[in-house]
Amino acid sequence: MRKIILFMHVSLDGFAAGPNGETGWMAHDREAQAHVQQLHARTDAALFGRVTYNEMASYWPTVLSNPASSQDDRNHAEWHKTARRIVVSKTLKHTDWENTLIINGNLKEEIAKLKAQAGKDIWLMGSPTLAQSLIALGLIDEYLLNMSPVILGRGKPLFANIDHKINLELVESHSYKSGAVNLVYHAKPTKPVS
Repeated sequence: MRKIILFMHVSLDGFAAGPNGETGWMAHDREAQAHVQQLHARTDAALFGRVTYNEMASYWPTVLSNPASSQDDRNHAEWHKTARRIVVSKTLKHTDWENTLIINGNLKEEIAKLKAQAGKDIWLMGSPTLAQSLIALGLIDEYLLNMSPVILGRGKPLFANIDHKINLELVESHSYKSGAVNLVYHAKPTKPVS
């Protein structure tokens, strides 16, 4: 069975974005980027909410034709060329980015179907609102959190609307020169919200 791997930058106080959606506070450098890109070998699909998907769709298809693109961006763009993209949205009806599936039905059932399909794991990129929904439903199998050395005080929390305990097992941690810490947790079986 495929796993859903959540990758998210978070502040020390658990926010995935500032009060106005800002992300400039994230401590993300080449060292962290290289570590995250190890997911390319483990995954063959990207999962997004609509807002993050629109941002990605406007950027990644342009990277390989832009001579100013970094090698890290080129590596990720190459992965995107073959990866299946899955966007969860009730408002998006079509997209021009090929190999994209739009999910607008029952989230728990649709994600369960995706996890049951053959293939590598599925990489949930950003998309804090979607992440909150999947966490509450018990559908995240692995949490990759890049914790930045900043306290925001307010913003969009990663962990919200969860009414049950979720037990996690720390399987890896790595600190970066930027002061960020990468934490990798596996979810232990819990009883999700039905």
